[in-house]
Amino acid sequence: MIDLLNISLQFGGKFLFNGVNYKINAGDKISLVGANGTGKSSLLKILTGQLQPESGKIIKQKNVQVGYLPQDHVTHSGKSLIQEATSALTDIIKLQQKEKEITGQLVSSLLTDEQREDLVNQLGEVHHRLEELDSYSAEARVKKILLGLGFTRDEFEKLTDEFSGGWQMRIALAKILISQNDMLLMDEPTNHLDIDSLEWLIDYLKSFRGALLIVSHDKRFVNEITNRTLEIFSGKINSFRGNYDAYLKFKDERDVMLEHQFDLQQKKIKETESFIERFRYKATKAKQVQSRIKQLEKVELVELPEGTASINIRFPAPPPSGRINVELKNIKKAYGSNLVFNGLNFIVERGEKIAFVGPNGAGKSTLAKIIASVINFDEGERVLGYNTLVSYYAQDVADELNPEYDIIETVEGLAEDKSIGQLRSLLGSFLFSGDDVFKKVGVLSGGEKSRVALVKILLTKSNFIILDEPTNHLDISSKEVLQQALINFAGSLILVSHDVDFLKPIVNKVVEIRKGNVQTFLGGMDYYLSKRREILDREEAVKDQVGDTGLTKKDQKRIEAEKRQKRYQVTKDIISKIAGLEKKIEETESKVKEIESLLAEPSTYGNAAVAKEKNLEYVQVKELLNSLMEEWEQLSVKLTNIEKQFD
Repeated sequence: MIDLLNISLQFGGKFLFNGVNYKINAGDKISLVGANGTGKSSLLKILTGQLQPESGKIIKQKNVQVGYLPQDHVTHSGKSLIQEATSALTDIIKLQQKEKEITGQLVSSLLTDEQREDLVNQLGEVHHRLEELDSYSAEARVKKILLGLGFTRDEFEKLTDEFSGGWQMRIALAKILISQNDMLLMDEPTNHLDIDSLEWLIDYLKSFRGALLIVSHDKRFVNEITNRTLEIFSGKINSFRGNYDAYLKFKDERDVMLEHQFDLQQKKIKETESFIERFRYKATKAKQVQSRIKQLEKVELVELPEGTASINIRFPAPPPSGRINVELKNIKKAYGSNLVFNGLNFIVERGEKIAFVGPNGAGKSTLAKIIASVINFDEGERVLGYNTLVSYYAQDVADELNPEYDIIETVEGLAEDKSIGQLRSLLGSFLFSGDDVFKKVGVLSGGEKSRVALVKILLTKSNFIILDEPTNHLDISSKEVLQQALINFAGSLILVSHDVDFLKPIVNKVVEIRKGNVQTFLGGMDYYLSKRREILDREEAVKDQVGDTGLTKKDQKRIEAEKRQKRYQVTKDIISKIAGLEKKIEETESKVKEIESLLAEPSTYGNAAVAKEKNLEYVQVKELLNSLMEEWEQLSVKLTNIEKQFD
């Protein structure tokens, strides 16, 4: 499907990859992995043509259609949601436009027989291709994908300009799923999804027949949908059969082997250097010394993998608190006419580790902010428990950092018991290495500021931590560091997150927030997901009985039967006439061919009267054929227009 031939790319004099060769086949489901900065996103851009490699080339099979979802910075404007989504049906739209053009041309009386026949053949090809693309169910498919990704029917006519950044990314995701691509390239597709839409996307991609190449820090997501792992390591691409977990097992074994090889190589280098230093100035050993120097110059150093195994961060010991950390009583909260909660009662007890889940916009972050006393509510009471100290993290909290401080200054005042070396190790685990720690906060990106804010939370003394989407800007290694710290945290915890793999080992209680209702599941993520699946299965069973329209299956069948009967009554005469015309056209075309054969025989012209008669008959039969074809075309257009009313 796509071949990478000797692809090389470098930034700042360093090769991200060099001389890479790889073939992506139809149906491959690939997870692209590698340490931060190894070039995963760059490789996707090379495959889309947005970035040119320094050397090598990409060979793509003819007519292969590739969809690309970047990590961020996608906006849509000027159209309604349904118009924007439908615009992704480019092939179908072009064919439908061509169908209209051909149908319009066919009614012209100025066409020659050959032109008319050519247009009829073209129309047949267009109809055949539209059937292949399943164009008649395309509108339903567009709506199904939008609903699956969390949009509501009420939002279909809403302008795309009105959707926030996360929803803009969902629109982009919807469009590449709608486009009927042969291959999807996706860079962090789960970042802006809630659990409902994430589960839907997993199911959708499992049944996707094309190829997938995905960059994602969501381990559960890639484990569910991929069967091959591509690793960018040491400037090369290594391919492994199996999902991410299978790759990790191999990687652990390889890392042990590399460390052993590294130790042996370092030992050999030190021995060689010692020999050189010892005999450098002895004339009798000059030849041997030069030989050893050349050996050293030729040595390809074993590159050790990046690792965070040695980093073990623990929160400061939380001060003791009362049994109840926070109690909400009869809370009412609305944004204008949008009522989020009404009469809500909620308690967080000491030691609980709770996940807030549910669709975006249902109120997860709002409830977290009310509990953290970040926002006010309209009615009710918030009671803070004895000696409860709350730390709150969300993406916008990062904007409160002092832009004049550098990163190390921002965190060192919070950790009197930590050395600068320990702080730098912690910052390194959150992707701030080397001199990065001396960058001013004011020059950092939004994602970098969020990571600094997370480090501050890790160093803050509190007994109740609330984290809203803490993993959005973290790679897998950083997530594991944070995850382990939260597992070991002895206080209470609320996590707003869609990252199931991250939540699983941490939480002991799940709170689902949906349409103003708060439902508690007294168990971890596995228990919640099994219960959620049971609920969805029951809903599907009801749909099978009742359907999306609210009608019973019996009523639906009756209405569909009535519709088919009405369609039959309206079209039966036209269909009958078309069938009769097609039979006459076939007979007339045979007659034309018969006369043409006679007129091609020299013997026909031996009798002038016969020749004249046959020529006259030929003209009459051709006129009849043209008349029949014109009538057939008019009836066919009429039939198509009538049938469209029933689609």
